[in-house]
Amino acid sequence: MQTSETIVDSAVTGTTEAGGTIMSSLGGFFNSIQEGAGQYGLKIVGGIVALIIGLWIIKIVMKAIKKGFDKSNVDSTLKPFLVTLVSFLLKLLLFISIAGIVGIPTATFAALLAAVGLAIGGAFNGSLGHMAAGVMLLVFRPFKVGDLIETGGKLGFVKEISVFVTVLETFQNKTEIIPNGAITADTITNLTTIGNLRVDMPFAIQYGTDIKKAKEIVMNVLQADDKVMTDPAPRVAVNNLGANGVELLALPYSTCENYWDVYWDTRQSIVEALGNAQYDAPLPQRIVTMKS
Repeated sequence: MQTSETIVDSAVTGTTEAGGTIMSSLGGFFNSIQEGAGQYGLKIVGGIVALIIGLWIIKIVMKAIKKGFDKSNVDSTLKPFLVTLVSFLLKLLLFISIAGIVGIPTATFAALLAAVGLAIGGAFNGSLGHMAAGVMLLVFRPFKVGDLIETGGKLGFVKEISVFVTVLETFQNKTEIIPNGAITADTITNLTTIGNLRVDMPFAIQYGTDIKKAKEIVMNVLQADDKVMTDPAPRVAVNNLGANGVELLALPYSTCENYWDVYWDTRQSIVEALGNAQYDAPLPQRIVTMKS
């Protein structure tokens, strides 16, 4: 029969053994952490250093590539797209190299990239559509950098065609950034393709005045304007016989850059020349008959 002292000794012994086991386990755990930190710590630090140096080298390389594009005959429409593509590929190669330095297996890294790609693709489905539209714009070339286009109610000169958006500069010096998907889904009017634009200017004179003389006055204004093109030659024609007067139409041509100057300034010159020649604008007329 055990005495109370024997029971106490057994309990103490068991507690001591359990405490030793716990301490041994904790010691093994911390040793594993230290070994892992020693094994992977240098790799992680090396990966961070490689990332910083790699990004710095890529920055220098991209500057050199941009300068090379500027000096070469590479189409200005393709430059932004090519620069973005090269930068993406270089950074992708850098991340793959860093994964090798850290010790991530290539197959595991490829699977990770695929999973991230699927996640990003789902989150940015619309953006991928804009990128595909940007590729279509660069392949089929409905317009190029410098062209004057109208799309989606926006009129302006194309300043840049990037992967996701097209940048327009309007006549009001506004910068319009339009998603490529919206451009390919809408009508594109390229006003630069032919190289000149016709500026239609309707005006009217009263019935009973000299139509031939009025046309000569307007033609003299058009021929004296240095912003009106001589080829194609301008023309003045009778457009319609209105209710209150004869409607004439001046048809000068201009370059895309001079369109609004001709539209406003030449129109004003026409009005002033007709006024100086005593051609008054037609006014609404009514014939009243008196019944006896």
